[in-house]
Amino acid sequence: MGYILLLAVMGAGIFLGIYKRRRMYQEIDRLLDCVLNREEMCRSELLEGEFSALVGKLKRIRQMAEQQVERAGEEKEQVKSLVSDMSHQLKTPLANLSIYADILEGQELDEEKRRKITRRMKRQVEKLDWIIGSLGKMVKLEQDMISFEAGELPIRQTILEAIDAVYEKAEKRKIDIISEPYEDVRLYHNRKWTAEVFVNILENAVKYCRAGRGKERHGGTIRISVHSFELYTEIRFADDGCGIREEEISCIFGRFYRGKDAAGVEGSGIGLYLSNLILEKEKGYMTVKSVYGEGSCFSVFLRNGGERC
Repeated sequence: MGYILLLAVMGAGIFLGIYKRRRMYQEIDRLLDCVLNREEMCRSELLEGEFSALVGKLKRIRQMAEQQVERAGEEKEQVKSLVSDMSHQLKTPLANLSIYADILEGQELDEEKRRKITRRMKRQVEKLDWIIGSLGKMVKLEQDMISFEAGELPIRQTILEAIDAVYEKAEKRKIDIISEPYEDVRLYHNRKWTAEVFVNILENAVKYCRAGRGKERHGGTIRISVHSFELYTEIRFADDGCGIREEEISCIFGRFYRGKDAAGVEGSGIGLYLSNLILEKEKGYMTVKSVYGEGSCFSVFLRNGGERC
């Protein structure tokens, strides 16, 4: 009798274990369905011990999956926006090249007119090359695909390289670039990329400054000055150009943004956005002050190094 009772108890225990295990499998299956179907995970009746830990992990997995789906959606929208913007930027130079090619092919031109059309085509090719290059840099910086190395370097050489890059354009428009005396301090930056920031600012200043005409010797003026503070040093670029409308100042650093007065001026709206991306990599930043009709002042702030030059 006792033997039969023992067997009965053992059988009941085995049956109860199988029942609980089946309940657990069913509950796990239900929770996995909730994760896969992105449904609300209802409170489980089995919330003790290891199963409770499993439920917590499933909830975290679901949160991570939802975050990844959200990021993927945002990236998809960014790609669509980028493709649309690229198409818009490339459309004008490509259309101009097509027009010039038709003129060369369909008309009998003397040598002077042919050279003039060829020079215009070359400028459009250079513009395409610049836009494509800038777009490539922009995407790589946005996606952290560039190995960006910065260190404590003297700032004078970086400024001189930027001035040298725009000097010819400024000369053609009879615009003076004046660099005020300053101490050559060591600042945390990458020389190549920071010079590109300065070039973008200077090129904008050259475009929007008043050009000298005829026998007039001078047009506008661009002044460069350096001011050191406790943590950062300011490299200031001030011009006496047309200035920026007050309502546009908060927009000019946006990708592909071009102001109302930029319609007749060559440009793509990439330079300042790209400059901001570069400065973010260097833990620096940029500000702008402008009075419409009187001029603008762009200030680049770079972190101070530990030593003076």
